[in-house]
Amino acid sequence: MDWNKRDRNVIWHPFSHQWQETPCINIIRGEGIYLYDDTGKAYMDAVSSWWVNLHGHAHPYMTEKIHEQLQQLEHVIFAGFTHPKAVLLAEELLKILPGNQARVFYSDNGSTAVEVAIKMTMQYWWNQGQHKYTFIAFENSYHGDTFGAMAVGAPSPFNTPFGAPAFNVIHIPTPNQENLASLLDKISDIASEYNVAGFIFEPLVQGSGGMLMYEAEHLEVLINHCRQLHIITIADEVMTGFGRTGAMFACDHLETAPDIFCLSKGLTGGYLPMGITTCTEEIYRAFLEKDIYKTFYHGHSYTGNPLSCAAALASLDILKSEGYIEEIVRIVYKHQAFRIRLEQHSKVSNARQCGTILAFDIRTEEHTSYFNKNRDFFYREFIRRGVLLRPLGNTIYILPPYCITNDQLDIIYGAIEEVLDLL
Repeated sequence: MDWNKRDRNVIWHPFSHQWQETPCINIIRGEGIYLYDDTGKAYMDAVSSWWVNLHGHAHPYMTEKIHEQLQQLEHVIFAGFTHPKAVLLAEELLKILPGNQARVFYSDNGSTAVEVAIKMTMQYWWNQGQHKYTFIAFENSYHGDTFGAMAVGAPSPFNTPFGAPAFNVIHIPTPNQENLASLLDKISDIASEYNVAGFIFEPLVQGSGGMLMYEAEHLEVLINHCRQLHIITIADEVMTGFGRTGAMFACDHLETAPDIFCLSKGLTGGYLPMGITTCTEEIYRAFLEKDIYKTFYHGHSYTGNPLSCAAALASLDILKSEGYIEEIVRIVYKHQAFRIRLEQHSKVSNARQCGTILAFDIRTEEHTSYFNKNRDFFYREFIRRGVLLRPLGNTIYILPPYCITNDQLDIIYGAIEEVLDLL
């Protein structure tokens, strides 16, 4: 059966150049690190299927817990109702998030988790009679595809067709030792000129921007400075949460915790859609008023979905199981050794790593960019070798499920070196 032809007749794929009509690979099952197509060919999922899969495909414990929940309750309206899995998940998350986090708001993906955080921040100030609609964000940032999330993302071909943002956003460079003092001055100047509501950032790693990385100690300085200026800080941990940076959350590398967290992707182990926005008790209490107009009127049909909650709880069980942290550390050390090899290659620049995320740029005649025309060549060569790596232009990254073995990592590393030797 020609599934590709049927696909092209009816489906519009995300982040895909439809004009090229590149045939899609028809995946019929997954197991562990592998995806299998309808010819039986196996592909190593080295990018965790868009950074969501933590424990591998068709993990027996994950599927068991989702199946158990499916037999009890598939969904219930979450306004005026609750259910045990939603309560348990909120309790478990607050145990592992920084201690200042006190409340959990459910949504259904990373973009909506960010959208909730933006609206929560604006209305926090509005409920206190202060109209603050300016946000500070980093250059090269990406926070999602809904309008608020696009607005705080850096200007790019992804969001330029949709006009000016509905609120003011000022982008600043990510911090380093050389620009840190000037960034502090810049934030102070912005705060003195505008009514700044919040500062949103992807902690330590800017994913879609090209797996760009910066130091925790420099971010901490910015967060503390914003706190002195009464600017709410928002950590977009949609990608970096749940072990990706070597700690449970990227902000665990800091001593100062942000006011709001946005979570998704690995939250459910990659099995079902879910977004979560958490906040401090201080922010929550700004909405705890008799005045009905100070209510946070936001929600989604699948808010707090029981199946997604069950998946997230199962994923947390696995993350907390004996030996699982050691598996993450093992990947970190394997990446470190390969990064050293990459740094010696003449076609590689800016090899970098944060926890289980390893990235590097391939030297080409074009500048490093998401739209580098060599991207499709790299992608096809990796697929031909049975490895799913989805380059960000000429930036190659590995972000694997934690179940990956050392031998499987070596196969991925070998495929990368083979492709580099073709250049």
